[in-house]
Amino acid sequence: MILIVDFGSQYNQLIARRVRENHVYCQIEPPDISIDAIKALDPEGIILSGGPASIYSKGAPRVDRGIFNLGIPVLGICYGLHYMIDSLDGNVIGSQKREYGFAELLIKKQKGMFAGVSKKTQCWMSHGDSIGKLPSGFTATASTANTSIAAAEDIKRKFYALQFHPEVVHTKEGKKMLANFLFNICRCKKSWSMKSFINDAVEEIRRQVGSEKVILGLSGGVDSSVAAVLLNKAIGKQLTCVFVDNGVLRENEAERVIEMFSKHLRINLRFARSGKIFLKRLKGVTDPEKKRKIIGRTFIEVFDKEAQKIKGVRFLAQGTLYPDLIESRSAFGGPSAVIKSHHNVGGLPKKMNLKLVEPLKHLFKDEVRLLGKELGLADDVVWRQPFPGPGLAVRIIGEVTPRRLAVLRQADTILLEEIRAQHLYYKLWQSFAVLLPIKSVGVMGDQRTYENILAIRAVTSDDAMTADWAQLPHDILARISNRIINEVRGVNRVVYDISSKPPSTIEWE
Repeated sequence: MILIVDFGSQYNQLIARRVRENHVYCQIEPPDISIDAIKALDPEGIILSGGPASIYSKGAPRVDRGIFNLGIPVLGICYGLHYMIDSLDGNVIGSQKREYGFAELLIKKQKGMFAGVSKKTQCWMSHGDSIGKLPSGFTATASTANTSIAAAEDIKRKFYALQFHPEVVHTKEGKKMLANFLFNICRCKKSWSMKSFINDAVEEIRRQVGSEKVILGLSGGVDSSVAAVLLNKAIGKQLTCVFVDNGVLRENEAERVIEMFSKHLRINLRFARSGKIFLKRLKGVTDPEKKRKIIGRTFIEVFDKEAQKIKGVRFLAQGTLYPDLIESRSAFGGPSAVIKSHHNVGGLPKKMNLKLVEPLKHLFKDEVRLLGKELGLADDVVWRQPFPGPGLAVRIIGEVTPRRLAVLRQADTILLEEIRAQHLYYKLWQSFAVLLPIKSVGVMGDQRTYENILAIRAVTSDDAMTADWAQLPHDILARISNRIINEVRGVNRVVYDISSKPPSTIEWE
């Protein structure tokens, strides 16, 4: 395995993805990880990520310098390079000219990190500080027009340093460089796959749970569905899934989940139809964060009530993913900026008195989908588009009422019917409708109307960290709009959202 030390880079997840693409397992850990914890992980190599801080800034993140005495290869990227150079008695200076974006990399020798890489190649820079003086034993291996030491190495101690980011697609031969580090320098083997993950995960679940009972909140989404099937494989009837109908689900969502998990997969399933209490508590609420909190608190209340009906439960399983942990990192003291807090990260209500089981917590979304396929789940589950925990409540801007829910449900159903009919469903990361809190004038049957505006949102993405608005063909958009306006009573105007993430988020609330 490879240990990635997170110094706060926006690209640290991308480093991990590049390593795993090579079938090598890796973990991202905060810089306060102890040297004993690192030894326990027993990595074949360590990658020090980039980060927004200057090495000389107050509070700049640092990892135990003992990593340089472990006798294993270390790769420093951007800030990671600065930390390495500074820790080994080199010198880092503030650059007179900040280098950001594309740069031509001139390689001095095509060995080590650069074996098989072109002598002149494109790289991606993002730095303000640079190497002033290399530590003893290091030699410069590459440069750019603005950076005389764009890469360096100490072959004897197996220390490698890159000022640029090899993990981004803008560095054309970056994947080759990282592969060189993994296989030529760290001597890793391509031993990590979903099959090996299943075997390890089943063993770990059984070790953690023993003969105790486990409950899982099943939403019908990819994460909880894959977690349920994996847990069922490991502990069978010790698992009970609880499905809470919160009243803000899509059309026939509850029936679909019951059919799949109770009847087809034969997994223990309890069903709590609780829509009335959710809608009652949402009455008059327009603030999106208040909506989320009300739904979250009510879910826990209903879920806990169901859990208490099952005697002897000791564990709660969750479909927590790796990005959930990383994005919520500051809750655990890490340097990465908090993008958003996650409902399934950060612990449980004390009154539940349950221990957590999180079998997917070191997987990315695309890896979870591969895992689902390996476990035999159907495509319509594995490739299901993400659906927010608060459901349609955060796709209704403003107050959530039964009438507004009915309008959005019908429009959402039409949208997905057309997306599927055009074979676009699996090509899009998400496609959904948003009911806006404003009305517009229209004309239907020679009469004036004053009805709701509905927005259509469709995006492409690999992992939801970034997303581009989908450029759907105009004839498809026209058909969707025409059907919604004609078939959904209460809508007389449809608009299309053409904003990407960032700066916008995928969901509106």
